[in-house]
Amino acid sequence: MTNSLSSTLASRITEQLSQIVLVDPHSHINPLSATAANLADLLGYHYYTELAHSSGLPKEQIEEPGISPKEKVARLMTTMRPINNTVQWSWMVDLCQNLFGWDEPTIDQKNWERLYDLVDSKCSSEGWEDVVLKKSRVESIFLTNDFDDPLEGFDLKRYVPCLRTDDLVFHFAKPEVRKRLEACSKSMITNLTSLKAAITNRFDHFQSKGVKACAISLPPSFAPVKISDSSASEALEDILKNGVSASTASRESLSRWIFWTLADHCNEYKLPFDLMIGVNRQVYPTGVYQGQDLYDSRVSLIQYAPLLNAFPKVTFPISVLASVTNQELVDYAWIFPNVVTNGHWWYSNTPSIIAHDLRARLEAIPRTKQIGYYSDAYKIEFIMPKFNMYRSILGRVLADEFVANRGWTEDACVELGTEVLRGNVERIFG
Repeated sequence: MTNSLSSTLASRITEQLSQIVLVDPHSHINPLSATAANLADLLGYHYYTELAHSSGLPKEQIEEPGISPKEKVARLMTTMRPINNTVQWSWMVDLCQNLFGWDEPTIDQKNWERLYDLVDSKCSSEGWEDVVLKKSRVESIFLTNDFDDPLEGFDLKRYVPCLRTDDLVFHFAKPEVRKRLEACSKSMITNLTSLKAAITNRFDHFQSKGVKACAISLPPSFAPVKISDSSASEALEDILKNGVSASTASRESLSRWIFWTLADHCNEYKLPFDLMIGVNRQVYPTGVYQGQDLYDSRVSLIQYAPLLNAFPKVTFPISVLASVTNQELVDYAWIFPNVVTNGHWWYSNTPSIIAHDLRARLEAIPRTKQIGYYSDAYKIEFIMPKFNMYRSILGRVLADEFVANRGWTEDACVELGTEVLRGNVERIFG
């Protein structure tokens, strides 16, 4: 197949995949404030503040307290030319053109003020949230909800609750986390039995609101192993007495016990447990907000083998932060029935990395065990451009690898792409 024919075929497949109404299986959307209020909300996405800071804009200018939205945009725009080659900037141009009707090929120092006014007008218009979701072809979006989220004041079918558990596992020694858990579960935590009851209370609360998954992000050093109740009781006693001054051994022991208890609850409540593996926090502590964390190539999924073996009925959609871990993830999904590849997370969310990792997954893993993509967005305006990027890559991979190399039909490729984009999300998360 010639390059021109392959390109035309990829475009046709991509166009058909673009008609799919999406369920976005992971985001950081606040359902009470789902859309951007202005251009500063869009450029405030950590991808842009990170790149602006990397390009020379001091953190203090980006995060100055009390700065007006327009002044923040003015400052960020001074560094936009150095980053206009990045795929992140292409997301911004894409959403401005397709959602806001921006009529120029780029955004720069000469025209950003006109764009600011256009975005301000659109974002403040009645029904803007509905407009964005309709144009983006999005039916529902999975959230990232704190364990004490009341899950009230929003449409639970449009915005689907998911229980995020990082605080419970890694920050339980902090008095404020324990107080939050006691307040929302309406019980005092004095021993292991009361702690387990409080966790059960949270699962009951989330289940009553239609929860679809439990989720956690995990550092490279974490190894989930089962801790005995007697060891966990000793650790809890130390933590209740000393808080963050409790011994490292106590804090690590209880974090593993809580994690294992969460997995046990996922088994009981028949919930997938999303694992996002490999993030090292605060590698660059003086970076901008959310621009301080990086991956660590020393992570290995062998650390999770005891967990995967212990809970064969729990589905584990797994995301890895770095492409260097993708082959290991592919092989685990190849062997373990309960391991599913899940999206292209954070530093793996660029076209060259996605294409490489996607090819490996489509070549080696059953088609029913791949969740193609999630937006990880903080504002719903970013769902469209990020999925547009993924669909374009998926279309090219299907055209090159399956039609040109294997002789598949175009219809068969669209069927596979649809399963990866939507069908598996419905089946895995129910």
